Amino acid sequence: MSAAPSPADWRVGLLSAADAGGVVATTEALALRQPGVEGARLLWELGSLGPWRDPRPSPAPAVLSLADLALLGAEPRLSADGRRAAIPLRASTAVLVIEAGQGFDFDRVLAELQPPLAVIDRWLGKGLHMAGLEREVARLERSEQVQRALFDISELAGSDRDMSEVLRGIHAIVGTLMYAENFFIVLRDPVSESLRLLYFVDSQDPAPFDELPMDALRHSATWYVLHTGRTLRGDHEHLREQVDGPLRTVGSDSPDWLGVPMLRNGEAVGAVVVQSYQPGIGFSDSDETLLGFVASHILTTLERKRSTELLERNVALRTQELAEANRGLQQEVAERQRAERLQAALFQVAQLATDDIGEEEFYARIHGIVGQLLNAENFFIALVSEDGRSLEFPYYVDIRLKTKREGRPLARGLSEYVLRHRRPLLVDAESEGELVRSGEIVPSQYQFPASHCWLGVPLLLDERALGLIAVQSYDPAVMYGHADQELLGFVASQIANSLHRRRSAQFQQQAYLQLEERVAERTLELRRQIREREHAQDQLRHEVMHDALTGLPNRGQIHDRIEAALERLRTDPSRRCALLYLDVDRFKVINDSLGHLAGDDFLREVARRLQASVRQPDLVARLSGDEFAILLEDVQLDALGAPVTATAVAQRVLDLLTEPLHVGGRRLEPSASIGIAIGDSRYREADELVRDADVALYQAKALGRKRWQLFDDSLRRSAIDVLAMEVELRDAMRLDQLEPYFQPIVRLADGAVVGHEALLRWNHPQRGVLGPGTFLQLAEDSGLIEAIDWRIFKRSFVHATRLPADTYLSINVAPRHLHREDFDVRLLELLERTGLPPERLQIEVTEGSLLEDPEHVRAILERLQASGIGVALDDFGTGYSSLSYLHAFPLRVIKIDRTFLAALGEQGNSAAVIAAVLALARALGLDVVAEGIETAEQHRALVELGCEFGQGYLFGRPAPITNRAPTAVDDTGS
Repeated sequence: MSAAPSPADWRVGLLSAADAGGVVATTEALALRQPGVEGARLLWELGSLGPWRDPRPSPAPAVLSLADLALLGAEPRLSADGRRAAIPLRASTAVLVIEAGQGFDFDRVLAELQPPLAVIDRWLGKGLHMAGLEREVARLERSEQVQRALFDISELAGSDRDMSEVLRGIHAIVGTLMYAENFFIVLRDPVSESLRLLYFVDSQDPAPFDELPMDALRHSATWYVLHTGRTLRGDHEHLREQVDGPLRTVGSDSPDWLGVPMLRNGEAVGAVVVQSYQPGIGFSDSDETLLGFVASHILTTLERKRSTELLERNVALRTQELAEANRGLQQEVAERQRAERLQAALFQVAQLATDDIGEEEFYARIHGIVGQLLNAENFFIALVSEDGRSLEFPYYVDIRLKTKREGRPLARGLSEYVLRHRRPLLVDAESEGELVRSGEIVPSQYQFPASHCWLGVPLLLDERALGLIAVQSYDPAVMYGHADQELLGFVASQIANSLHRRRSAQFQQQAYLQLEERVAERTLELRRQIREREHAQDQLRHEVMHDALTGLPNRGQIHDRIEAALERLRTDPSRRCALLYLDVDRFKVINDSLGHLAGDDFLREVARRLQASVRQPDLVARLSGDEFAILLEDVQLDALGAPVTATAVAQRVLDLLTEPLHVGGRRLEPSASIGIAIGDSRYREADELVRDADVALYQAKALGRKRWQLFDDSLRRSAIDVLAMEVELRDAMRLDQLEPYFQPIVRLADGAVVGHEALLRWNHPQRGVLGPGTFLQLAEDSGLIEAIDWRIFKRSFVHATRLPADTYLSINVAPRHLHREDFDVRLLELLERTGLPPERLQIEVTEGSLLEDPEHVRAILERLQASGIGVALDDFGTGYSSLSYLHAFPLRVIKIDRTFLAALGEQGNSAAVIAAVLALARALGLDVVAEGIETAEQHRALVELGCEFGQGYLFGRPAPITNRAPTAVDDTGS
């Protein structure tokens, strides 16, 4: 360790720092140069609000706890074991945490660091202040942007643009203020209770409607905004929580949805909605406020624009009325001009019948010629279909029917009358009524506009009616006469001749086209069949060697690759390969909690991250379930023979996997355990390398998961020991070597025994009495644990019947039991068989037991409580210590963990924590039992704090029911 730096040294380092990160690094380097300092880290929680964000992983909870105590107390703090110190920087709220080593002198280091830390504190505080000013400037700029946008919206309202341009402009303006790729405006008519979709832009869905009754969207998010006049925001689950009834999804579901009402006199007359289909893009409180403010201006703009349009329509209507008044004068002039054009028009029709033009153009020219002679504003040509059952309309022009007229079945209308009688028909509204009354025609069921005058002439060929040509008028001032009928008759004869000639030519042409189409279709079909067969073969080859869910190579493919890699090692013994055997931690919990579909999505994302962590030609494969493998075909060893390449890849995999991901609407932080086996020329088969990697994986999981473990010979020997222990444990079950030991629970005031806790022990024939810490994990892995638990429960109940009737029995219940549907039923049946009253039984559960499927666990505990069985929360204070558990679950007792009693009487906050727990328990009506009481001083302190019950070696060690004398017992993990 080098000597402490001179004042000039740290000032030079501070001046050379380019940013807050440099200052942090300078501070930590300055601390590391102090005698006895092995590690240093500057924790600056508020730095993330200002100029700096610490990219390193969060420190351990113990480090954070010490830093919080130092910052709250505004003075340096030393940990209870003296191995860690925390120095607060008050101005910047940062804390320097020091890891102490040999020769560490707290007072000396504090004195050496005090001057430079004061300067650094001021520097960081100024940086934080400057960042706050920058945020304020950004806020003011945002306000100016909003004001400018509202001004632009007001300008749009006063412009002469049409409504569609105005709405597009409003959308563009909103898009400058917030994410508005998917945006629509809907208006509500309070009188008719109908909705009109005024504007709609969406990247996923087309516009769902133009106008419809409001009830058609009942219980949709938009309906709730209009119905309640309140803003809604969030994903589907959050929206459901904000409404009073069911929530119906219209269109594609979006991760975030924001809708604000447009209010007039407190009533919602419309809504503005934005939504996001991208998980990373959502809407904030500021977006909600902003859109609500903009919505009011949009409503004002729309109403101003609609008023302008209404005025323009009134002017247009007045102009139309004036034009109609003038039309009567112009009609007389048109009649004179018509006589002059008649002769020329008849010649054009005769010539047109022989021209070689398309059918659509032919009809259009006929319409144009007829329009020169009579009013043909509404003109159509209808042809009888080849099967004689329907009418087709190859040409149809109608001023009131804006869409193309489709064909229809033959009925008893005016057109059918002309076809049936094969003669022209000229009718007005009155004569049409007479035809209806006589039964010649039936009113149209298609609800087309009624005309004042209708003229139809049949298209005859050899006395057979091919169809008809007709004109009609909706204007009472425009009526047709016999001259118009004669003219239209001549035109009809020319059309009939032309149709016959054209149909003959088309029939021949269609025959050639159909032959060519059949050849082309057969060719395409053969090509398609060839492609499908090739694709099926490729797909079959792929499926044989790949996992169907993730698309990764499967066990068979990686087995072949390992064999090939080992063969190369045998030809070149200097080379090495590596196999990383990976198991995703707690995947079963994810699968059971979120469902198999979410579990599949989770595995696919894990596979993608694993592939991103390796290079060619390395191979990632899925072996089964949540197990994966990575084959590194060429790994390097450092000078000490360590496989640095394999361990670097393993660490990279762990880092990538621990990044949060969202699955099934939940944010997950996955992790994995990795076993590494280094392949060399000693390995003969792939299964040997897989076996050793699996052994290393087992060790990594045993050491706490979320880590990698390198295989060596000691692990092989350990695996053999585990197998031997498993055989002995099965023998112990068969030979009844497992039994409960009982530790008394006493009333601290007078020492009276009020109950006993049953603890598992193994009477090993060679190693003596073993506590569960030496074999409990093995029992879990081998599947023996549930049989062991129920055997201990039964023996404990039988022994408890011999204890005084005024005492109770407390047993430890693992989380796996609480997830069984029939646990309460089975436990009560066991009590009935052994004769122990349920009121004398208390089960102990940990906070971890309540985390997974809390609703199911609560139901189990409530049924047990209803039967008289008490529930105690064990090891309180060592887990989440959430107060919600105390309210949500039917608890009777809180057990304070022994770690708080160990520090009782020493300098620290253990007494304060115990006092707080006691006060909380009294407020909730719960009893408190302190665990691990070993000294008289701890006993006195607990009595003074008001703790009523306790247990520990001071009152008695765990012992068999036949021998209550203290015995030396390995109590690890009890």
